[in-house]
Amino acid sequence: MTRQRLLDGARIVVGLLVLVAIFVALQGNWDKVAPELARLSWISLGGAFLLALVAPWLTLVGWRVLLADLGTPLPLPSSASVFFVGQLGKYLPGSLWSIAVQADMGGRLGVPRRTLGVAGLLNIALAALTGTLVGLPAVPLLLRRAPEDAVSPWWVVLAILLAVVVLWPRLLNALLDRGLRLLGRQPLPQPLSARALATTVVFFVGAWVAMGAAAWVLAAGLAPDVEGRTLFLAAVCGFCLAAAIGMFSVLVPAGFGVRDGLLVLMLAPFTSTAAATAVVVVHRFLSVVIDLLVAGGAYLWARRHHLIGSGEQ
Repeated sequence: MTRQRLLDGARIVVGLLVLVAIFVALQGNWDKVAPELARLSWISLGGAFLLALVAPWLTLVGWRVLLADLGTPLPLPSSASVFFVGQLGKYLPGSLWSIAVQADMGGRLGVPRRTLGVAGLLNIALAALTGTLVGLPAVPLLLRRAPEDAVSPWWVVLAILLAVVVLWPRLLNALLDRGLRLLGRQPLPQPLSARALATTVVFFVGAWVAMGAAAWVLAAGLAPDVEGRTLFLAAVCGFCLAAAIGMFSVLVPAGFGVRDGLLVLMLAPFTSTAAATAVVVVHRFLSVVIDLLVAGGAYLWARRHHLIGSGEQ
């Protein structure tokens, strides 16, 4: 048995253990969580859904900017099909399934597989960096410190340093080339431009904030008496930090369980454990539904244009 199969098997086992742990935790606390779910209004649910729906489209635009800067622009319908269908790969145990699917579909459009692979790796790297950047103010909450500590100059300095890494093309291109070499891949076909990086970062930050704002709308619906700035910090920055950490949990597909547990940890002091759990459960449900909706539409378009399955272009 190869090392990759062992690693994939470990991911499946860990994923199943996470699901079991979540089920046991929810079952043991369902009497407390269920009333909180019932308190969520349709306005809160609708607002959270719309905000979460914005996020994948902003991410798509950022990915298209990267792809165009690498020399292969794609029309919006084609890029949406390739990107959204490929994104479902994040729910599978294994390495870089999203990139593999995108490379296969994009190849039918004449896009070099290597270019799509590089764009996919860049997408993951920049998403993790920008998510960490937006989530940094929530680090004190994760460490169980007072929310006032979130504006400490040290966090501001750290955020500025991370922003410099993300936005300074020469440094980021060097780091990306180094990372590609470590992965046994060829360096970038051409350096990323400052304009493309800045544009991508803006759209990725917007996507993170939109997803975090969805959690904030849900939390505000269950904890209307909590001071707005504190709850916004815990929900928006807390979600981004939890999700960014989840991206590094390579054994768990889509950060499942990791993101959710960390977000409960940061929301609970300002709401309650039951309310925080309700927010996380609904937020995760909305995220999965939206992923399926956009991927479903993209899949139908891709089938019609022979990007999936057999058939000639």
